[in-house]
Amino acid sequence: MVSDSTDLLRCKQLIERKLDWGASESWTSVDFENLQQRILEETSVSLSASTLRRIWGRVDYQHLPSNTTLNTLAQFAGYSDWRTFIKSQAPTDLPPTPVERLPVEPVRPTINWVKLSWIAGFVVAIILVGIVAFDQKQSQLNADQYSFSSKPLTRSIPNSVIFTYNSSASPTDSVYIQQSWDSRRRTLVDKDAQTHTSIYYEPGFYRAKLLVGTQIVREHPLLIPTNGWLGLIATKPVPVYLKSPEFIGPDKMRLPLAEIERKNVPLQPQVPLIKYFNVGNFDPVPLTDFSFTSEVKNEYGEGAAVCQQTWLELITDDMPITIPLSTKGCVSELSLLDGSRMVSGKKTNLSRLGVDFSNWINVSCTSDGHKLYYHINGELAYEATLPQKKVSIVGIAYGFMGTGAVRNINLQANGKRVFHDF
Repeated sequence: MVSDSTDLLRCKQLIERKLDWGASESWTSVDFENLQQRILEETSVSLSASTLRRIWGRVDYQHLPSNTTLNTLAQFAGYSDWRTFIKSQAPTDLPPTPVERLPVEPVRPTINWVKLSWIAGFVVAIILVGIVAFDQKQSQLNADQYSFSSKPLTRSIPNSVIFTYNSSASPTDSVYIQQSWDSRRRTLVDKDAQTHTSIYYEPGFYRAKLLVGTQIVREHPLLIPTNGWLGLIATKPVPVYLKSPEFIGPDKMRLPLAEIERKNVPLQPQVPLIKYFNVGNFDPVPLTDFSFTSEVKNEYGEGAAVCQQTWLELITDDMPITIPLSTKGCVSELSLLDGSRMVSGKKTNLSRLGVDFSNWINVSCTSDGHKLYYHINGELAYEATLPQKKVSIVGIAYGFMGTGAVRNINLQANGKRVFHDF
């Protein structure tokens, strides 16, 4: 079976339209894991998250996918197999276009290249004028004519947020509220209305935006806090929320496998993602001088959970800081955020983030005002330059593929303890 990149691009576009998650360039590692689960549920075929990242260009890979992968993608896009999808793209499958029959000329006409090039230049000029006019129209929007605010209703999760806005000055009906940086959470609203509500299933720091067309006219920070520690199993579309006694003990956080099974969440072949959050319960900590330490242990490594992927996250009022861990043989699949950029294990040596989870792993992240340092069991594993703008830590989160435990959490600012637990 032969294919080309144009067919694959078209198939990906159909999948993106079906998912309605926004531009694929903004998809995160968790999105590809969710896509893996969606494909498995609908086709009974498991394409790994790493394969999907390669297909969507997150990893440099010049070869076309296998026939099995192509068939699975086509099935998820709504076709019986890849061959059927290819046939559906052929021009012969389109309704015939009426064509007026012209008399056969005895002599083939000569193309007037001068006239043709003049026409082409005129068309390009018209397009450019249109683009400039559109940009000028966009630039004429006056942000002072718009207002936008929000109010969370509770400190518990899920949390509904009331957005209040005024966009009556909009020259178009294309007015959107975007709940965060994630364009999947963009909703078309009535430009003449004043209220819109949204629900947040996970806590965190978000930057809500009011858009007119493609232009952001207003935005503001939005903190969705927790009331102490929140534990959940990240199922879709709604997580399975945990009661405190199910995962919080006197000296650690830990979700036993038996509790997951009691929730009727299967452990195989799609491994559950367990998350613990604590957001908005301490004063913001500047990145310029802080120290964070904790101990973690991933406690499930069977079947598809063989990599025991785990991460710690310092939630900030900008890009978060994530510290990913896995077994040593799986570090190629890791990616981290250092407050400024995403770093892929495909292009960076992250081997020191590979660990043996048979023992507790000591993880630390510190700053000296110039650089950020990750240490694993006392050894330097990664360092990066601090963001130039002012950024502060507002929460802590943990994630475990399978399940895991946490203890000895300490966060300090300027040498003074800000947060401590277990």
